[in-house]
Amino acid sequence: MRASADGHTPVPEHFHEARPSWDSPMQFVLACVSYAVGLGNVWRFPYLCQMHGGGGFLIPYLLMLILEGIPLFCMELAIGQKMRLGSIGAWTAISPYLGGLGIASVVTSMYLCLYYNVINAWSFWYLFHSFQSVLPWAECPVNANRTGYLEECEVASPTQYFFYRETLNISSSIDENGGLHMGQALCLLLAWIIVYLFIVRGVKSTGVVVYFTATFPYVVLIIYLIRGVTLHGAWNGVKYMFTPKLEQLANPQTWINAATQIFFSLGLGFGSLIAFSSYNHHNNDFEKQAVIISLINSGTSVFASIVTFSIYGFKATFNYESCLERMRLLCLNAFDLSEESISAGNVTEWIHYLNITHPESFAAIASKIEHCSLEAELDTAVEGTGLAFIVYSEAIKNMPLSQLWSVLYFIMLLLLGMGSMLGNVTAIITPLADIKLLSRSLSSESINGLVCLLCLLLGFGFTSRSGNYWFTIFNEYAATLSLLFIVFLEVISVCYVYGLRRFERDIEDMLGHRPNWYWKVMWAVVSPLLLFSLFIFYIINYIQGGTPTYQAWDKDLGRSVVKEYPVYGQVFIALLLLSALSCVPLAALHAVCRRKQRGTAIREHRHA
Repeated sequence: MRASADGHTPVPEHFHEARPSWDSPMQFVLACVSYAVGLGNVWRFPYLCQMHGGGGFLIPYLLMLILEGIPLFCMELAIGQKMRLGSIGAWTAISPYLGGLGIASVVTSMYLCLYYNVINAWSFWYLFHSFQSVLPWAECPVNANRTGYLEECEVASPTQYFFYRETLNISSSIDENGGLHMGQALCLLLAWIIVYLFIVRGVKSTGVVVYFTATFPYVVLIIYLIRGVTLHGAWNGVKYMFTPKLEQLANPQTWINAATQIFFSLGLGFGSLIAFSSYNHHNNDFEKQAVIISLINSGTSVFASIVTFSIYGFKATFNYESCLERMRLLCLNAFDLSEESISAGNVTEWIHYLNITHPESFAAIASKIEHCSLEAELDTAVEGTGLAFIVYSEAIKNMPLSQLWSVLYFIMLLLLGMGSMLGNVTAIITPLADIKLLSRSLSSESINGLVCLLCLLLGFGFTSRSGNYWFTIFNEYAATLSLLFIVFLEVISVCYVYGLRRFERDIEDMLGHRPNWYWKVMWAVVSPLLLFSLFIFYIINYIQGGTPTYQAWDKDLGRSVVKEYPVYGQVFIALLLLSALSCVPLAALHAVCRRKQRGTAIREHRHA
């Protein structure tokens, strides 16, 4: 595709066709906020804070936001708004050899859609079970003989049992398959029906839905913040979060995790941002919007962390005081002491004293002595589904009016998940709708319905007994490497293939001014170097990691154990990694072959 005489990007053919657009810039901002602010803000960022020195983690996090997050976010919005096409069409318009970048984005978004809506199905499952007089994860179910509790639940915990057995009905390994969990399959069906209704009329229906999906989670977070900070021990968690351990700044992993968290949290590389911005008006101020949306996303992560750490503090204090009470009762029962003599405040001193004065009697209970530590409880870092469905559930069951807090929490998770799903599905349906052959033979409602149906049918595999292990494969391998590769090629293509000066003129055409030095330095030098470093790091990490492993549930031990993936699992991981990456060279090769064929045909025609 050649530049026009004034050096601007040529206007694609589709530009002149009627293309739907957002009713207002606010709709677009809310759509991007709803997409970018997702489950990762609630369950990944607090975990990283906990792992990397509390408040000290904010230093590399905010630095990476400035160096890679905001510039790359702005770049994708500019591409979509200028081309007014989905990812495949936009990159093909920039260069016929770059169409594979758009295809790779669609493939990666497809993988994400397959497993991401399964989390929404789990949220529905927990939400429906919250309307009970006693929350089902608050206590263990009785055994068949009604003589006690189920052994698996007793050796684990009621919250773990409910998640692994009742919710997932998980097998002991990826090799052990089983039928579908019908309850989960129905919840997944419900989740996909709602997604379809949200996107059925494309940007028109999505534009209405985002007013709710982008704002209501903040209402719940504010309510939870008010409730959280009033819980007993909540300030122990908040203080833990804001106490910086600056020695963590010397750890390279801290900076790598900060960079990857910014990258994935903003949803770069999936094609969703290009799709959303393609419905903007030509002169929309995407530059200001990119800064606002990025800051809202990062601010939400910090805000959600305060809520999470207040809950952490409550849970840690509850567990710590429960431990002290168990030790107090153990000492009172083992030794002839008065009830008032030992308290939670002095039980540690009493244990030390009794060990010295009554060594023989103390030896009989030594195996039951636990080390009670509030710091150790707060240091226990959990991320992902473990935080969202186990740790939070355990904290909720101990709150007064636990059913109310459970309903609110899982509605919030659903809205965060559904908001992100809107962007994920839009990244697939927008490029498909741009294909003339499809759009002429099928209505947009039919295309959207077929995409949702295909994802639902493939997603049913995650509701089988071994489905959670396949879910983990997709979660860990389907997007990470391919997204880094996609966005690295995006920024290199814009700056060095398409040309930074041409890109500047395109931005001037839309905004009335050229980008300042900050944007140009970030796009041309800093962001590509950061992305390349992360890409190399991940490849080295995969190679050095040896045989990939996963956490398998052991019902006899009541906890997860590490197992190696079987050969077919490793082959599947390799195919998953290569499937998106290979789209770029294969599409470029196809473009070269087509160009040669066209050249040959023209020469033959001339000779004739």
